[in-house]
Amino acid sequence: MKDFTSAYFTMSEQDAVDYIRTKLDFFDKNAELTCREIGDGNLNYVFRVVDEKSGKSIIIKQAGPVARISDAFKLSPDRNRIESDILKLKGELAPGFVPEVYSYDPIMNCCVMDDLSDHEIMRSALLKHQKFPLFADHISTFLANTLLLTSDVVLEHKDKKDLVKQFINPELCEISEDLVYTEPFYDCEQNEVFPGTKEFVVEEFWNDQKLALETAKLKFEFMTKAQSLIHGDLHTGSIFIKKDSTKIIDPEFAFYGPAGYDIGNVIANLIFAYVSSNFVIEDQEKKEDYLLYLKNTISDVVQLFTDKFLKLWDEKATERTAKYPGFKEVYLNSILEDTAAVTGLELSRRIIGLAKVKDITSITDDNDRVLAEKICLTAAKTFILNRSDIRTGNDFVKVLLESVSAYSESIKSN
Repeated sequence: MKDFTSAYFTMSEQDAVDYIRTKLDFFDKNAELTCREIGDGNLNYVFRVVDEKSGKSIIIKQAGPVARISDAFKLSPDRNRIESDILKLKGELAPGFVPEVYSYDPIMNCCVMDDLSDHEIMRSALLKHQKFPLFADHISTFLANTLLLTSDVVLEHKDKKDLVKQFINPELCEISEDLVYTEPFYDCEQNEVFPGTKEFVVEEFWNDQKLALETAKLKFEFMTKAQSLIHGDLHTGSIFIKKDSTKIIDPEFAFYGPAGYDIGNVIANLIFAYVSSNFVIEDQEKKEDYLLYLKNTISDVVQLFTDKFLKLWDEKATERTAKYPGFKEVYLNSILEDTAAVTGLELSRRIIGLAKVKDITSITDDNDRVLAEKICLTAAKTFILNRSDIRTGNDFVKVLLESVSAYSESIKSN
C-alpha cells in the first residue's frame, strides 16, 4: 500500500480503494470495495468506490498538476481546496443543491463527497431529450441565493473582501480569460473550427473589429469585477439532475467575478440543447414539443431568477445605499446585461475554441452541423453586441428564435 501522507501522486483505482480504507471511516471494516475511474472532464480524476455488499458508495475527486485535456495547461492543485470550500459554503447558502463534502486532503489534493449516481449529468439527459420541469425553479433559487448572498449588498464589506482573498483563483481564471474571452475572437492556433464553419468564423468573428472591441471590454470586466462568488463553469456538464433534484458540481473555477457569468453559462448550454434537438429529433411532433420545453425553460430561468433576486434583496440587503429607491433595479439590469454577454461568449467559445460540447459535435450530418454552428454563432454575436437591450426571458428566447429563423430555408432544404 502506498503512503498517502508524504507527497502527492496521481492515484490508480486500487490506490483509491486503499485511500478510503486508511483515511476515511465511511465503509464497514468488512466491506468489499471496488473502484472505477469515471472522470470524463478536462481537468481531474474522479473515482467511484463501492461496497459490493451494501451498495454504499462514495466519490473521490483528485486534482493533478496538469489538465487531462492537455499537459500544456499547468494548474495549481489548490483548485481542489477551492472546490471543497465552495461546496460547503454554497451548501449553506442554497441547501440541497450541492453534494455533501466529507473531507479534503491537501497532500493528495483530493476531496471525498457524495456519490450522485442516482442522478444523471444534465447534458447527457438533454441529449436523450428528457424533461426536468423543476430545473428552472431549482437553478434560479441556487443562482439568486449564491450570487446575492455573497455580494456587498448583503455581506459586511470586510467579510466579503476576506472571501475574495480566500477564493483567489489565478490559474483557473487565466484559462477562462484565454478560452472564453480571447482565443475565439482571433485566429488562434489553439482554436478548433469545424471546416464547413471556418469561412463564416473568419468573416463574422475574426474580421469584425466591433466585436473584438466589445469582447475586450467584457474581458476586463471579468478580470476586475469582484461582484459575487461565482461557480465559474456552470454548464450542463456541471449539473447532476433527476426529476425531483438538481445538484451543482465542479466549482473549481470559482472566484469573485461578475454574477451574470454563471447565469449566462446556464442559458448558453440550454441553447446548445435547443439547437441540437432541432437537428436530431426526427419526429416533428416530438421535436416541437421538446423545443417548446427548452424555450420555456430558458425564459423561466431568467424570469424566476429576476423575481427571486429582487425578493431576496428586499429581505437580505444590509448595505444602506443598496436600499435607495431604484438601485436594486439598476444592479439587476447590470447582471442581466452581463448574462446576455456571457451567453454569447459561451456560445462562441464552444463552437470556435478548444473545448467543444457534445450537443453540437454529436450532430452526424456535416451540413446540419454547419447550420447548427452558424445558428449558435449568429445568436452569440447578437447577445454580445446587443447585450444592453436584453433583459427578460422573452428577450433571450427572441434572439435564439431569430437566429434559427435566419437559417430556416437552409434547414428545410436539408
